[in-house]
Amino acid sequence: MAESIKSQDSLVITVANRTGTTAVAHHLATHLRGGDGLVLTGDLGAGKTTFTQALATGLKITDPVKSPTFVIAHHHRNQHPGLPDLVHVDAYRISGADELASLDLDTDLEQSVTVIEWGRGLAEALFATTGWLELDFQRCGTPDPTAPMVTDFSEADDHDESRRIVVCDHHSRFHLAELIPDHPAVVFEESTGPDQP
Repeated sequence: MAESIKSQDSLVITVANRTGTTAVAHHLATHLRGGDGLVLTGDLGAGKTTFTQALATGLKITDPVKSPTFVIAHHHRNQHPGLPDLVHVDAYRISGADELASLDLDTDLEQSVTVIEWGRGLAEALFATTGWLELDFQRCGTPDPTAPMVTDFSEADDHDESRRIVVCDHHSRFHLAELIPDHPAVVFEESTGPDQP
């Protein structure tokens, strides 16, 4: 099935729980190298930071990865030779592409995988020459208005809450079909190509 979507530019997968999110991140990590960029979008608590933490583990980063909301950017050095560093950016409070550019992230691009949460509309110039993947995290189902706000998957949160991840390829080097892990908590839903809306 995955072979049939190699030429597509977006795909939708559903993860059943935190384990599915982790499986997607670990699998993607095996395909990443320095210079790759990921832009993560989605509502608060949709799983962006959880995904990044699992991605770091997959890249063998030993530093703890936390939401960089108050620091804006963290550079996590990889202690394993030949594996890329991780730059984790939270662009939620960044007002524009100029402010993002002022962080001088481009100095680390070649050696690092750069993950920018809330980066849609801001990170395009940063990745203009290399391309990037955008992952849009969406909760599945109807939210319960009386339930406490989920800030991300954690011990207190519902591990069984599924998420939909829409992966869009913005001129990157990837074949999206290769990014779907063979895991029971991950379900491929659909893909769209360049000639589809």
